Amino acid sequence: MTLTEQIVKNIITRVIKSQDYRIEIVNLINAEFLQFAVNFFKKIAYAKLDSKEITIDWYKKAFMDEALPSDDIAINSGLNKKTISNMYGTATKTIVIEAANEHFESLYQNIQSLIEMENEIDLTLTIKMKGVSVDLNVSESLVVINTLAVKRAALRGGLWSTAGKSAEKYLMLTLCKMYQVPEINYNASYFVKDKGKKVDREIDFYLLNNGKEYLCEVKLMGKGNPESADAIIARDSNVFVADTLSQQNKNQCDQLG
Repeated sequence: MTLTEQIVKNIITRVIKSQDYRIEIVNLINAEFLQFAVNFFKKIAYAKLDSKEITIDWYKKAFMDEALPSDDIAINSGLNKKTISNMYGTATKTIVIEAANEHFESLYQNIQSLIEMENEIDLTLTIKMKGVSVDLNVSESLVVINTLAVKRAALRGGLWSTAGKSAEKYLMLTLCKMYQVPEINYNASYFVKDKGKKVDREIDFYLLNNGKEYLCEVKLMGKGNPESADAIIARDSNVFVADTLSQQNKNQCDQLG
């Protein structure tokens, strides 16, 4: 899951202008989700038309086929790989298939129980394509709706997590250019993962001066995430760059002097 160069540029421009960059991510999430939804509905229509099954097995055969990528199998079952990894400690394809099948059976049973309890509600999802109409009953419709919800949640989590990291390097380079920092005092090649560190979730940018390296920390985090500023303390950063600082963040920085 990557951000386009244009989106990264837009994020940096908004941050530099003290504008909220989040609309760029929201727009990207919407675009990717809507494209997924359209493609998914097409696949649903084809799978339903080709199937002679009268049970939900047509969905499992088409959308949980072991030949599919593990990401697709997980999403189509109503899970995502990160959740599976958290549950099982790994997300190998074998584990994904096992978890997906187990979860789908549980999901379908829950749907059936819900339908029995809410029997006064009927739902039919109709997909029309090239003059052909496909109707999904209430159980099938709820499975499809659940898959779409899981996919949007996965896109949302992935893109928000990726946004800051994708823009960090270019934001620091832009700031260096704006404030006329000589190129000898920074180097983009330093912006690499330090494999020598036991814990290295971030990518480091260093300012250089008289042979010394000054670790920079970039956090595009928003007001409601004060714990992100803990990275200043945890990683012993020399320079901290953020789009928004809460009062708690400011107090932390003051305590550090």
